[in-house]
Amino acid sequence: MDTYNLTVLKYFILTGITDLPELEAPLFGLFLIVYMISVVGNLGLIILTKIDSRLQTPMYFFLRQLSFTDLGYSTAVGPKMLINFVVDQPTISYYWCSIQLTVFSMFITTEVFVLSAMAYDRYVAICHPLLYTIIMTPRSCHVLVAIPYLYSIFITLLTVIKIFISSFCGQNIIRHFYCDSLPLISLLCSDTHEIKLIILIFATFNLVSSLLVISISYILILVAIIRMNSSEGRHKAFSTCGSHLTVIVIFYGTLFFMYVQPKSTHSFETGQMAAVFYTLVIPMLNPIIYSLRNKEVKQAIHRNWEMCLNILLKL
Repeated sequence: MDTYNLTVLKYFILTGITDLPELEAPLFGLFLIVYMISVVGNLGLIILTKIDSRLQTPMYFFLRQLSFTDLGYSTAVGPKMLINFVVDQPTISYYWCSIQLTVFSMFITTEVFVLSAMAYDRYVAICHPLLYTIIMTPRSCHVLVAIPYLYSIFITLLTVIKIFISSFCGQNIIRHFYCDSLPLISLLCSDTHEIKLIILIFATFNLVSSLLVISISYILILVAIIRMNSSEGRHKAFSTCGSHLTVIVIFYGTLFFMYVQPKSTHSFETGQMAAVFYTLVIPMLNPIIYSLRNKEVKQAIHRNWEMCLNILLKL
C-alpha cells in the first residue's frame, strides 16, 4: 500500500454553497434568518404541545417528535454552515465531521418513520374512531417512536463507523457544505463497494417501507372519506390530513429530486440547492405549515400567549 494512503487526516475542507465572495454575506443573512425561524418554530411547537392540556393527544405527540427531529438535523448542519460563511477557509475537524454525519443521519432517518407513524395515526383516527383511544395508547405511541430511533441509531453507527475506520487518501476536500456520506466515500482509498451497498440497501428499505405505510394509510383514509355521508365530516377529515400531506409531499419530493433523478441531468449546483432545501428550509416550513393550517394549534398559541401576557401584567 502506498504510504500516501496512510495519511492521517485531522480536518476536512468543505467547499460550501458558493465560491463567489460577493454572495457570502447575502447567503449568510438569508440562512441565518431561515435557521432562526426553524429553531423558534420547532422549539415553540415542542413546548406548546408539551404544556397545553388540549394538545395531549397522539397526533400532537407525533407532531412534537417531528419538530424534535427537524430541530435535530437542521442544528447538526446549520450553525457550522453559517460559521463557514465568515471564516477564511471553511473546515471541519475529522472527529466533528463524524459527529455531524452521525447526528444528521440519525435524525433524518427517524423523521422518515415519524412521518409514517403520523400517517398511521390519521388512519386509525378516521377509519376506526371508536377504537382510537384503545389502539393509540401512550405506550403504543412511544413504541412507534422508540423503534425508529433505535433502528436509525443502529444503521447510522454501522455506516459511519465503516466510513471512518477506512483509509482516507491524502485528499481532504469535501464537495459539500456539510459532512455527508457519499462525498466522504469518494475520498476513501479502500474498497467502497460494501459501504455503498449497505447505504443503498438501507436507503431503499427506509424509502420503500415508509412510503408503503403512508400510501396504504392514505388509500384507506380516502376510501373512508368517500363513504362518509356528511360533507362536514369529509371536510373535517381532509383538514385533519391536509398539513401532514403537505409536509410529506415537500419532504419526499425533495428526496426524490435529490436521489432519483438521472445522473445526466444532475449538477453540483442543483444538488447543493436541494440539500439546502431539505436540511434547512423543510425544518423551517414544517412548523409554519402546522401552525397556519391547524386550527387547534392556532387556538393553543393564542390561548397560551394571552396567559403569558396576563402573567406579565400581574408582575
